[in-house]
Amino acid sequence: MQPFIEFDGVDHGYGAEGPLAVQDLHVSIGEGEFAAVVGPSGCGKSTFMKLTTGLQFPRAGTITVAGERVTKPVRMAGMAFQAPNLLPWRTTMENILLPLEIVPPHRQQFRAKKQEYRERAEALLARVGLEGAGEKHPWELSGGMQMRAALCRALIHQPKLLMLDEPFGALDAFTREELWCVIRDLHAETGVTVILVTHDLREAVFLADRVFAMSARPGRILAERRIELERPRDLELTYTAEFQSLVHELREHIVTARK
Repeated sequence: MQPFIEFDGVDHGYGAEGPLAVQDLHVSIGEGEFAAVVGPSGCGKSTFMKLTTGLQFPRAGTITVAGERVTKPVRMAGMAFQAPNLLPWRTTMENILLPLEIVPPHRQQFRAKKQEYRERAEALLARVGLEGAGEKHPWELSGGMQMRAALCRALIHQPKLLMLDEPFGALDAFTREELWCVIRDLHAETGVTVILVTHDLREAVFLADRVFAMSARPGRILAERRIELERPRDLELTYTAEFQSLVHELREHIVTARK
C-alpha cells in the first residue's frame, strides 16, 4: 500500500547556503494514522511540519502527500498551533468559518453554502464541548476554549491531514489532558491523518500510533516507536507501568539526541 505521506531522503535548511535543519529524512505515514514527532528544541520538528504542508520545499529529496509530490501548499491540510490565533474582532463562529472564505474551492461557494457551513461549524463546536459558543468573541473564552475553537477551524474544511504544532503547550496540565481526549475522539470519529509535533512525551504516547524521535540539528530520525496500547485510551492509562515504560524509552532517545 502506498504511504499517505512519504519523505524520501529529504534535506532542508534555511537560506541558500545555510546549515541544514533536517537531514536524510525517510518517513512513511499511512492514511488515517496518528503520528507524533518528538525531539529536543531546534531539532527540526516544525521544519518537518512546514515541509509536509508545502510551506517550505526541500533542498534535496522528495515529499509526497496522497500520491502527489509536494510542490505547492497542501490544500487538504488543516493546521493548529500553540497560539490559537483567533481574530479578536470576529466571533468564534466567524473565526471557524474563515478558511472556507479564503480556501478554494470553498470560497467560490461560500455565499451559496453559508448556512450549510454554519451547521457544519455548529456540529464541530458541539463535538469539542463548545455548543452555543459560536457568537462569543475570543476574549470571552478561556485559553482551553480558544484552542478547541482553533481545532474546529482546522477541521472545518474537512481536511484529509491535520497538522498540530505544539497545540497544547501553553495550557495548564488539566486542560491539556482534556484536549488530548478531544483530539483522541476527533481522530477516531473522522479518520483524519494526524501529525503532532510536541515536546510532551506523555502526550505523544497517549495519542499516537507511532512516535518518531529526532536528533539534534540537523534533525534526523533517531528512532521510530510503534505504540501498541489498545484503543480507545483512557487517561488512567497514563499511570500504568506499560505507559511509563514507553515514555522513559522515548526520553532516553531524546537524552541521547541532546549529547
